[in-house]
Amino acid sequence: MEQREQRDFRNSNPRDGRDRRDRNRRDDRAKDYVEKLVKLNRTAKVVKGGRRFSFSALTVVGDLKGQVGFGFGKANDVTEAIRKSFEKAKRNLIRVPLKNGTIPHEMLGNYKGSSVLLKPACSGTGLIAGGAVRAVMEVAGATDVLSKSLGSNSAVNVVRATFEAVNKLMDARVLAKNRGKSLNELWG
Repeated sequence: MEQREQRDFRNSNPRDGRDRRDRNRRDDRAKDYVEKLVKLNRTAKVVKGGRRFSFSALTVVGDLKGQVGFGFGKANDVTEAIRKSFEKAKRNLIRVPLKNGTIPHEMLGNYKGSSVLLKPACSGTGLIAGGAVRAVMEVAGATDVLSKSLGSNSAVNVVRATFEAVNKLMDARVLAKNRGKSLNELWG
């Protein structure tokens, strides 16, 4: 009898009234996303007692099936900054229209001083992109994309320019629906 009560006590969480199985299900949903750290930056503030360090983290999150998001978090601890950025990235997911591992057409995205050019590529070309653009495209699930980063190479601006380019991409299903045609009629 005592063992049974202990088992029930261990599986419950007194703070929220839910049992451990609910938390595991929630963790399984969170594990569907691939998380990638793009940039971690340390800044120092000089105070009377010495230097006080704080950290900022830029991350991208995706499901490898066309959804991708980015987040930027700041904290006095590295792990807290990364956690904040992952949470923000999961809240800001967008859909990337992918077909056979590539994007549907060429697009240029601009953000402040950065420009990113994305081009579709033939199957087998691979992901030809550098740094921040590669991270975004990998977690989105793109396998064949050509890209060129122009202008400023600040990681935050390059990621935002990449998202600007991805947002402007046209999805064939939406385009066909807006024109009142089927997908087969549109593609021919």
